[in-house]
Formats: sequence, structure tokens, C-alpha cells
Amino acid sequence: MADTDVRRITIIGTGLIGGSLGLALKAAELSGIEIVGHDRDRGAANQAKKRGAIDKAEHNLPRAVKGASLVIIATPVLAVREVMEQIAPDLAVGAIVTDAASTKAEVLKWARDTLPDNVNFVGGHPMAGKETPGIQEASATLFQDKAYCLCPSIEASEAAVKTILGLVQSVGAQPIFIDAEEHDQYAAAISHLPLMLSTALFNLMRTSPSWEDMAQLASSGFKDTTRLASTDPTMSHDIWTTNRDAIIHWLERMEGELGRFRKLLEDANDTELLDTFARTKIERDSFLVEPPRRIESGAPNRNESRNIMMDMLVGGMMADRVRQAQETAESAAEPTRESRQREELSGKKQRRSTMGERIAEGVRRDLEKLEEKRAKDDPESGDKPKN
Repeated sequence: MADTDVRRITIIGTGLIGGSLGLALKAAELSGIEIVGHDRDRGAANQAKKRGAIDKAEHNLPRAVKGASLVIIATPVLAVREVMEQIAPDLAVGAIVTDAASTKAEVLKWARDTLPDNVNFVGGHPMAGKETPGIQEASATLFQDKAYCLCPSIEASEAAVKTILGLVQSVGAQPIFIDAEEHDQYAAAISHLPLMLSTALFNLMRTSPSWEDMAQLASSGFKDTTRLASTDPTMSHDIWTTNRDAIIHWLERMEGELGRFRKLLEDANDTELLDTFARTKIERDSFLVEPPRRIESGAPNRNESRNIMMDMLVGGMMADRVRQAQETAESAAEPTRESRQREELSGKKQRRSTMGERIAEGVRRDLEKLEEKRAKDDPESGDKPKN
């Protein structure tokens, strides 16, 4: 593939998530793709290049996004708006922008307010991570079989949504289309509340006058339960700041549940207490063995999505090639006077297809199969992603 055919993916923020996305995309072996990384911490971007997560570290942000077909913002939540404002003047017409922030409603508002009308924004949040941040913790398998929430803006094109769907499945994740407000409520319960409880528990123990004595008894249970307290404090702060109401709602629910446990203890209701422990153990063990999954109706498989992403990224280039292939096929199919005479004499009307015709036909068949599968799986969904 010629240099002019190379399409650029820019990752802004080359820490745990951005670095892992780069490594996973590299592992997917996407041809004709250049991955450029930018980070305020130049050392992090340089380390990402050394680790093979990116092809190039570009320390100038406008140059990093210049000509990029896809821009991934993998920064803490409150930095996303500033990044959008900074890159807006330099985004290519038709570029696709996505993010990996832990909250979505505010991010979609910022995208609406700051990004040009001629680019597409599709919000994203991989439900994967570690309590230890940084490019040194990045892994190509971080997203394997993990949920990856997608919250497209209402203005995003179908092509842009399909591109990000392809990105998600190329890194091994499971896409879930979800409304931004719904996402923030669910994430508050399943992700942000555990982070707060972990932090609160460690603070409670650490500030106890008996901490030095208690700490000697701390083993795997305490360490596992407080693991999330080691999360990057900037990320934790930004999550709580941008999802305040939802987290308060679930904190109140948690207070009620703790109050129920306290009442059982105060009433010495050992039978119900044992029943609660037993039932919860059974239900959690079942969850670990076979967690419930929501499969997006009509969603293509990973190989199909990988091809869709590549097609969308190359955009006009691919369309031009298909048209050229079709024109080549049509030109080859147009018989000359001499060939018509030969066919009439020989009685042979069949013609062997050209390379260009076979390429064009193959592309048409793949797209038709995808549309047929989507229509069969969900005839009422049309081409719109489900929320």
C-alpha cells in the first residue's frame, strides 16, 4: 500500500487505556494504518512508542490530529472538553472522534458544543481497566471479552457508528449501545460506587487510632476489597465530579442496604442473616460462571466489523477503488467489434471476469450479506444502532 493510502488513527492520552487500545489495534494487524500518539507527558508518549502501542509520538497536538481519519481521546474525563476545544480547528472534514471516558452525558454535551459540524462523534467507554495507571500497565488483551459502551451523538453518521463498532470488536471487546444518561446511572452503580466504597473503607481503617495494629492483620480480603482505592486520583475525582447525582443515588441505596444488615444484627435475626449470605453467594457464583449478556441484534461479527472499520477509515479511497474496479470491469466487459465477430464465429458468449470485476463483486457481496443479516436479525431496526 502506498504512503498516500495510509490512514491515521490518533490516540490522545497514552496511559493505561490509550496504550492498551494502541497495543490491541496493533495486535489486530490492520493494514495501511498509522497510529500516532500524543500525551501531555512526553515520556509517556515516547514509552508508548517503545512498547509498540503507537507508530509515532507526536508532541504537537494540532500535528497529531492533522489528517487523522479517527481520533481517540483517552484522557481523564475533565480533560476531554479541553482536548476537544484544542483539536477542533485541525480535524479533517469527515473525521470520526471517540473517547474512552468513564462518564458520557457531559462528554456528549461537550462534543456538541465544541466539535465542528463536519466531524462525527461517537462516545465510548470500555468497561475494563486496572487500579494501577500508566503505559507500563497497558496490555493488548485488556479489553478482551469486556463490555464496551457506545453512545453515538444524534448527529453521528451510520458510517461513523460502524467504524467505532469495528474498532471495539477489533480490540476484542463486546459492544453495547446505550443512552448516555442510562450509561451514567449504570456505571455509577457497577463501577463508580465500588470505587467510592473501596476508598471510604481504606480511609476508615487508615484513620483509626489502631491502624498500625490492624494493618498487621490485613490480608487478601482487605487488600482485594480496597484495591480500587489505588486508582488514579485524577480519574476518580473527574468521575465523581461529572456523575455526582447518579453516585449520590446509589450511595443512598447502599446506605439503605447497610442499614438492613445492621438491623439484622441488632435483632439477632441469624436465620435471615444466614439466608442472605447463602443466597448472595449462590447468585454471585452463578454470575461469575455465566454473567448475563446483552447481544446487540444485527451486530456483525468481529471479522465483519474489522472489515467495516477498514472500509470506513479509508472512506473515499475505498469508494474510488470500487468505482475504478467497476469501471475496469465495465470496460473489459464492453466487447470490441473484433471480439464480437470472434464470439459470433465461435458461439462462445461467456467471458472470464477481470481482477477489477472480482474485487467489485466481492465488496458488493460482503455489504449485501451484512445488510441481509441485519434485516433478518432485527427487521424493524433499520440501519440505526439500538439503545
